[in-house]
Amino acid sequence: MSKNVGNPALLHTIKTDMKRHWGVYLMALPVLAYYIIFHYGPMYGLQIAFKDFQPSDGIWGSTWVGFKHFESFFNGIYFWRLITNTVLLNLYELLFGFPAAIILALLLNEIRKSSFKRIVQSISYLPHFISIVVVAGMMVDVLSRTGLVNQLLGSFGIQPIDFLMEEGWFRFLYVSSGVWQGVGWGSIIYLAAISGIDPTLYEAARIDGAGRWRQTLNVTLPGIMPTIIILLILQMGNMMSVGSEKVLLLYNPLTYSTADVISTYVYRKGVLEASYSFTAAVGLFNSIISFILIVAANKISKRFSETKLW
Repeated sequence: MSKNVGNPALLHTIKTDMKRHWGVYLMALPVLAYYIIFHYGPMYGLQIAFKDFQPSDGIWGSTWVGFKHFESFFNGIYFWRLITNTVLLNLYELLFGFPAAIILALLLNEIRKSSFKRIVQSISYLPHFISIVVVAGMMVDVLSRTGLVNQLLGSFGIQPIDFLMEEGWFRFLYVSSGVWQGVGWGSIIYLAAISGIDPTLYEAARIDGAGRWRQTLNVTLPGIMPTIIILLILQMGNMMSVGSEKVLLLYNPLTYSTADVISTYVYRKGVLEASYSFTAAVGLFNSIISFILIVAANKISKRFSETKLW
């Protein structure tokens, strides 16, 4: 690599390319600056995971304690609860939310009336643009003891249910609201992939006597399979990450047993209790597991198919 850096021909090629496409490089600068400032820059602070960080002493002045905070997290009473809840919420979203976007895209592709198709697309996209705070507020109002759902249940003689106060309902409500909010937006990528399939493949399938269902199975799905695999690999990288915003807005001490996840635990310990080193250790552990998962998913995909992330 050092030889390539000192290669005059390579440096001349880079310089010429930058002069020729300076506009493209200029547009890339904000993105590059964003990742440097907000993603690579903060890595400097990861060392506090191995120290008893005190703001008054600074990062370098704090005492080095090695893996003390990691051991405290692994041996903590909440460790398995946090891991279980985080994995299960992501697993349920993967099982129900991931295929939902594919199914919606396939169904939209079968609509022949363009005006009706645009209406359905617009309706399915709209929830994505609703703030999570608003979505959580809607859920609290609709699912309260005097809300719409309990009023409907009461009309059938069913006693009111405290949906947001019962731990057994939390995962269902979290995942179903996530599917409702993201299924339309998630289908956009698959619709774009479907539009790139060669129309002659459908014509050949029709000549062979294939109906719409057979065309979907033998032409459409194989055509978008590389896109599905890439998005699945990326999804696997998020298996240990659950957005804390909606959980924080919906959970309460009564539902901690099924709702408390790593991100909310980090929020409570880091922000509310100021345990900066401990939460840095937990966050680093979470990132390492996510990295291992995405690398493993990419290797498995590379072994069994021609599609891979890198």
